[in-house]
Amino acid sequence: QVQLVESGGGLVQAGGSLRLSCAASGSIGSINAMGWYRQAPGRQRELVARITSVGSINYADSVKERFTISRDNAKNTVYLQMNSLKPDDTALYYCNADIQRIGQQIVNRYWGQGTQVTVSS
Repeated sequence: QVQLVESGGGLVQAGGSLRLSCAASGSIGSINAMGWYRQAPGRQRELVARITSVGSINYADSVKERFTISRDNAKNTVYLQMNSLKPDDTALYYCNADIQRIGQQIVNRYWGQGTQVTVSS
């Protein structure tokens, strides 16, 4: 069993900041890339930011220079620091991780349950 649990969402005014966390637990052998996606009502889920096991990062154009993704490999945790938040950032934020379980050869992508971020104008 592998589980991803997000935390840190909430309600914030435009221009404010939030920090999301996502911790992976269970029978984890290794974690490759970890990332954050978001889905607003009536819209498709979209990539926000992604970080590989060696620290290569990519961001959606809409969040560049405002959001920062990082990870703590010792804690199997990925973070998303969100600054200068805008109402358009309102969405359900999901983390995911590409994980090789102990004793298995394949890598599967696991998702968290999502944490709501609401930015008021």
